[in-house]
Amino acid sequence: MNSRRSAILLLFTITLLTGCATNELSTESRMAKLGNKPQRQEWFMDQALGMFIHWSVDSQLGSVISHSMVGASDDYLERFKNELPGSFYPKKFNPDDWARIAKLAGMKYVVFTTKHHSGFCMFKTKTTDFNIMNTPHGKDITKQIVQAFRRHGIRVGFYFSPDDFWMLHKQGKDVSRRRAEALPTNNPELMAHNKAQIRELLTNYGPIDMLFLDGTPDELKQLAWQLQPNIVVTRGEMETPEQKMPDEPMPGPWEACFTLGTQWHFKPTNEDYKSGTKLIEMLIEIRAKGGNFLLNVGPTPDGEIPFEQTRRLRELALWLFVNRESIYNIRPWHVIREDDIWFTKAKDSDTVYAFVTKTDWPKGERKNFTLKSIRVTDKSEIEILGQSGRVLEYQTNVNPKASWKQDENGLHISAMRAQRIYNNTKWPNPVVIKITHAKAAF
Repeated sequence: MNSRRSAILLLFTITLLTGCATNELSTESRMAKLGNKPQRQEWFMDQALGMFIHWSVDSQLGSVISHSMVGASDDYLERFKNELPGSFYPKKFNPDDWARIAKLAGMKYVVFTTKHHSGFCMFKTKTTDFNIMNTPHGKDITKQIVQAFRRHGIRVGFYFSPDDFWMLHKQGKDVSRRRAEALPTNNPELMAHNKAQIRELLTNYGPIDMLFLDGTPDELKQLAWQLQPNIVVTRGEMETPEQKMPDEPMPGPWEACFTLGTQWHFKPTNEDYKSGTKLIEMLIEIRAKGGNFLLNVGPTPDGEIPFEQTRRLRELALWLFVNRESIYNIRPWHVIREDDIWFTKAKDSDTVYAFVTKTDWPKGERKNFTLKSIRVTDKSEIEILGQSGRVLEYQTNVNPKASWKQDENGLHISAMRAQRIYNNTKWPNPVVIKITHAKAAF
């Protein structure tokens, strides 16, 4: 009887140990499978253009966001933590206004700074008193932004910093981004703090489309995929060059992050903004190389997007209203450019778009181009995007239709810009030529 009981006990022990090992392997297997889903990556590549929003408790100073805390005195840090929240009162904040200008400008998604490096949370949280609820605003700004952008059909993404200067100062450590103790992977209290905040962000606001982890992503991106399997982790999982772009296309999805001026945060003085033409040319180059353009705005402490920024977004809006099909649902052509002419290709057809940049092209003027990378067929049609090619305003005796011929030297195109965009008939921004049934010439 004792031997039988011992045998049963041994069998139970072996079964238990085997089960534990299987569970451990199963957990490891599930963890190994976590990542951006391929179909979600394809979806992300189609979005083309997003609005990045840098806004936090120090915006009223007009300083760089968060980084002024690095190397600061204890007195400065105490005033930053204790005084700034009491002065943050965005009385003109209307997230619907932000969403409207984003949608008009062609932005398909938004990425909002829920927590930057300072550790100040722009959302309601149980993890720290250093958050938006303890300001004169007293409302969950993240929730307000999420609801407004969703109302306007814009997908929602969160920026989150694993670095947390508030926590480092609380721990009596020097505020830093590079020292070992500043990294969550070496700081268990900070890691737990971040995980609790990621759980709040990915539990309290419904499905979130993107997560931008501006710091060490280890453990946090895995938690994000566990909580929301369809989320796309951008920074921390794919290339997200900041204030620069690659020389050549990169495989898979990637995202270029740029400011409108020189600073991510609101900068009331001494700012130098990019022109609308420059932004359009940047968008063209990024899309020709297969990336997304995440363009940043820095709202004022009152809660408005500065006029200097919205006027540039409106120039982008006008250009995209004319040329949108060349930017969305596209992929790189087999060559990205010929001199100052860039290319994209429709994702699901053999239509190619040629972007003529660096040109002053008045309405009613015919220009000639030769493209060596494209070969047309008998079914091909060529015309400037946005216009019919049948009418030139007030000039009934002029035929503005594009013409072309193919020979051993390339595809020769003659096109006339026939649409009035500005009253002075000039159009300083790139013109797009649409070429259907296009084939690679080499």
